[in-house]
Amino acid sequence: MRTDFCNNESLHLSLESTESLPPMTVKDDLAIIDAEGIHYKRLNAVLKGLKGNGVRKVEVHNVCGQRYIGTGVDDGLEIEIYGTPGNDLGAFLDGPRINVYGNVQDACGNTMNNGLIVVHGHTGDVAGYSLRGGKIFTRDDVGYRAGINMKEYRDTRPFMVIGGSAGDFLGEYMAGGVILVLGLNLREGEHHRARFVGTGMHGGVIYVRGKMSHLGEEVEVADVNEKDVRLIQDLVSEFRQHFGLSSSEDMTKDFTKIVPVSHRPYGRLYAF
Repeated sequence: MRTDFCNNESLHLSLESTESLPPMTVKDDLAIIDAEGIHYKRLNAVLKGLKGNGVRKVEVHNVCGQRYIGTGVDDGLEIEIYGTPGNDLGAFLDGPRINVYGNVQDACGNTMNNGLIVVHGHTGDVAGYSLRGGKIFTRDDVGYRAGINMKEYRDTRPFMVIGGSAGDFLGEYMAGGVILVLGLNLREGEHHRARFVGTGMHGGVIYVRGKMSHLGEEVEVADVNEKDVRLIQDLVSEFRQHFGLSSSEDMTKDFTKIVPVSHRPYGRLYAF
């Protein structure tokens, strides 16, 4: 980690008059920020303003629970986070790439529209809540209700790839998009422990490498066809690239395909 941080008052950032810039170094199109003890509002205000100062890449070190990092940041900025970002990382993200070298708390990618989030660790609950575009890659596990209410529209299709396993209610109320669960942390013959997978699901598809112990009543298991295999291969290849994994292990076989039984699973309850 670089430690040559300094206050650079020459940057033209729209902060409150009572606020100062966090310790940072700016050289050409790279900014390095020390976020230790910095309030999340000030940190995010700086991130939003850096692109207007010609910065294309930002390293944020010593992150510890700051929320909403990347929220409202436009396309063209790459953010590398070292530490543990708080809730709503990349909420409403619309183009930037965020790499996290650590774990992430809840609601990562909330209502994300476009862009890429790569987590080199675990991701908390409700990851990808209302995800409607872009991609989220998690190297290890995700918590409960990942992919809840994911959706797609025309050519805009969101993707979530999970290297480990997921908590209960994976894909709850899912209306579109793709969830891929690789189960790399499971032992031979071990099933995924998530319960109520796909509860309320009425669109999209979930691919699981291995078997799920319990599915919701609104989904069923379908055959994996050639189109599915090609999509899985592409996502696995991208997963390997993000996390620097070798291609020695075949991660494209033994998938379970989970799809909704109906596009209106609750029609009898709420429609008359």
